Amino acid sequence: MPPSDASSSGRSVVVIGGGAAGFFAAVRCAELYPGIDVILLERGKELLSKVKVSGGGRCNVTHACFVPKELIRHYPRGSRELLGPFNRFACGDTMEWFEQRGVKLKIEDDGRVFPVSDNSQTIINCLLQSAQKAGVQIRLNHRTDRIVPPAKDGAPWRIETAAGLISAGSILLASGSNPRMWEQVAALGHTIVPPVPSLFTFNIRDARLSGLPGLSMPDAQLHIPGTELSASGPLLITHWGLSGPGILRLSAWGARALAERAYRFPLKVNWIGLTAEEVEDVFEQLRVHEGKKQVTAHPQFSMPLRLWRALCTVAFGETEQPRWGDLNKIQRRKLCEQLTGGEFQVTGKSTFKEEFVTAGGVDLREVNFKTFESKLLPGLFFAGEVLDIDAITGGFNFQAAWTGGWIAGEAMGQRVN
Repeated sequence: MPPSDASSSGRSVVVIGGGAAGFFAAVRCAELYPGIDVILLERGKELLSKVKVSGGGRCNVTHACFVPKELIRHYPRGSRELLGPFNRFACGDTMEWFEQRGVKLKIEDDGRVFPVSDNSQTIINCLLQSAQKAGVQIRLNHRTDRIVPPAKDGAPWRIETAAGLISAGSILLASGSNPRMWEQVAALGHTIVPPVPSLFTFNIRDARLSGLPGLSMPDAQLHIPGTELSASGPLLITHWGLSGPGILRLSAWGARALAERAYRFPLKVNWIGLTAEEVEDVFEQLRVHEGKKQVTAHPQFSMPLRLWRALCTVAFGETEQPRWGDLNKIQRRKLCEQLTGGEFQVTGKSTFKEEFVTAGGVDLREVNFKTFESKLLPGLFFAGEVLDIDAITGGFNFQAAWTGGWIAGEAMGQRVN
């Protein structure tokens, strides 16, 4: 093994992982403690790769949710643990951090926060420039092969990499959803909650969806029978089934339960977000005032015509073309059922592009969330997706990374200093 390339072992910290959490921690530590060597190790040749592709290349930095008790509701796992950290550094603090460094941000109608440039490179440049200005030492192609804890009190941590041996007073693991790193953490004595996918779309083969990819409804309600899993939000028909924010929320909250079902389960879809009673009232008004109009040709509830026709075909059959004034009780009930509670069979999942995250990671019971330090191994810190924390889409996963990195970076520096 080559000799250490970080001679000041007791006065250095090492951040493993060149993503959002790792960069935020490294910059925070280096800015607060300029006398400490801050070394950031990235196993690949590129930094901030997930930041680059997030939000379709625009980077959904955070969400305009400024009350911590409301913010934690967007985290299926980690909500209780994040309440304290969010009271110290949350969405408004993140926005201020970037804006103070010259990044202009905007809040979109749905609350998501993006750079005004609509270009993730703006965020990447800010982080790289901040790291350079603070004196962070960035080392690419430094895969961590083994982490060795101190042999005695006061001794340094040792990180074995393909490029050599590095020693440090503290280590932050911000390595994301990395099975190899989880194995190393487990070898150190930590419990790893088995990872399963979160934020995925549903594969469905159904005649009602055939030929309709691209069509959407803005306020659908979803429920998985036999469970308490429900969600609402925009719903999108795709070539492989259903997607959109509503589906992604359901997949996040149901990540473990759906994995146990091997991603095969029934799904109830209320396309229009109204109750059956409300729909029946609309039908009655249509019978009275639009009785001569053909049902199939006149979609209601702002539904796209092709989707409306597909649901009408299931309710009435291929050949029936009833008018509103002629609908019998059975036909009305069947159409109402298709609109507010049609059942679809899910037969699998598809990864949601760059927004893919996992549910699982370092057991939260083994982490002190005042500092993000290990309760088992003093000097070892965690931030980002290496922890069993994940959120729905909308900038919330990044916010957990910024918060964890900000707090851990300061705590690491305090410990070494």
